Amino acid sequence: MFTWIIGSSLRFRFLVLAIAATLLVFGTQQLRKMPVDVFPEFAPPKVEIQTEGPGMTAIEVEELITIPMEGQMRGVPGVEYVRSSSVTGLSQVVLLFKMGTDLMDARQRVQERLKLAIAELPKSSGMPVILQPLSSTSRVMKIGLSSKVYDQMDLSMIAYWTIKFRLMSVPGVASIPMWGDQIKSLQVQVDPSLMRAHNVTLDEVLETTSDALDIGMLTYSSGGRRASTG
Repeated sequence: MFTWIIGSSLRFRFLVLAIAATLLVFGTQQLRKMPVDVFPEFAPPKVEIQTEGPGMTAIEVEELITIPMEGQMRGVPGVEYVRSSSVTGLSQVVLLFKMGTDLMDARQRVQERLKLAIAELPKSSGMPVILQPLSSTSRVMKIGLSSKVYDQMDLSMIAYWTIKFRLMSVPGVASIPMWGDQIKSLQVQVDPSLMRAHNVTLDEVLETTSDALDIGMLTYSSGGRRASTG
């Protein structure tokens, strides 16, 4: 059998070379279109929660956001490990479930428990966000910004309003978390003597300021209503 195969290949060597070249071209074209991952999914089901804490240091984020969030998430059925990370302005809590747990079922359990965790967070923090389901090999790039002209706050605004939106328009990009950013915030500092001169009360300043923002601290203001409805 092998003698016949070797002899036929040598006799029709040009035909064998043509078939090999055709298979090589066809395989290269199909390889670029294969809808499969590089590796099979080997990591346990994971649910990642991120919560912004504008103006908070890493210690404040840990004490006011991360620790209360961890306390609530530990009671989710099926959770095997809880990992967290707190940096300036951002809290990350990662829940690892037991192998074999359905990912969609795990996300539903976390979503239900998240409603209880929101009640323990400070009003100044952002709404917790459950990131999209990601495979263990999906985070493919990390970008660091540095500049000799702009400070960290200016770089944060450039990354937030320009770079992030352009990267999100790239096909296949699911999420872009940002770490160590410093978002600009407007502050209204009152002068008691000027307030008395113009007959303006502190409540009027608070109400006017809150109505001028998308998210206000006063729950009865229009800003507060916009924040509660997302």
